[in-house]
Amino acid sequence: MALTEADFARAAACEASQLRMSRLERMSYPELRALLAGDPTHAALWVRSAAENGIPAAQLRLGRMLLEGRGTPRDEREAFAWFTRAAGQGEADALNMLGRCHENGWGVPADPAAAAGCYRAAADAGHDWGEYNLGNLLFDGRGIAPDPRAALYCYVRAACRGHARAMNLAARCLEEGWGCRRNRAEAAYWYRRSAECGYFRGQFNYALLLLEERRVQEAAQWLWKAVLGGNAALRRAVAAVLAGTTDPTLAAVGAGIARLPPPQA
Repeated sequence: MALTEADFARAAACEASQLRMSRLERMSYPELRALLAGDPTHAALWVRSAAENGIPAAQLRLGRMLLEGRGTPRDEREAFAWFTRAAGQGEADALNMLGRCHENGWGVPADPAAAAGCYRAAADAGHDWGEYNLGNLLFDGRGIAPDPRAALYCYVRAACRGHARAMNLAARCLEEGWGCRRNRAEAAYWYRRSAECGYFRGQFNYALLLLEERRVQEAAQWLWKAVLGGNAALRRAVAAVLAGTTDPTLAAVGAGIARLPPPQA
């Protein structure tokens, strides 16, 4: 049977992919980094070649590019397929991304229970985002029975791996007594860690504790950092805290907020 133009095109594409893979294997790390950091459309060809040749990190990267529409047309279903292939090779980050897809309905119908299973598998592999995301589902009772104590455990595990958002939520649980006895000292510790890692919500919450202790100078510094790194809602929260203050240090923060341009979306 005669080959069609489509057959020739597929053969040519396969040969081009193999040639790119051969070049990738010969590249030094600086050359590879420069290639992948360049034009996203050009880099996508190389990432796809590596993904098609079974490299899990490339499969994960391609899935992210497809999910974001970066360097390639957005395709949530194809992104989900590549995450699935990478996860099948033990890529913990891909397991977490599968959970995100199931949770948010990216490429598949939303299924919180399936998301919880993926997050748990990622968490069991020691993935901090998997632990954090599983904690959120456990805390809210989405796709899994609500369990604030187990949620706190997940947050603390992720926090110990350096996850700034998990630090903030672990602190919030400890402050409010969600899943544990209230422990203000431990809450302050994790809020401070989150703040020092640059997370604006951690900075805001740590500043509130400092204000309660009348450590105004320190609180003002963290409030300002939170404003600079936060979103519009955070700025409104800080402005509400400072409304009507007579303290000159805090008033200066409020005045500074009024002069700032709108935060980026």
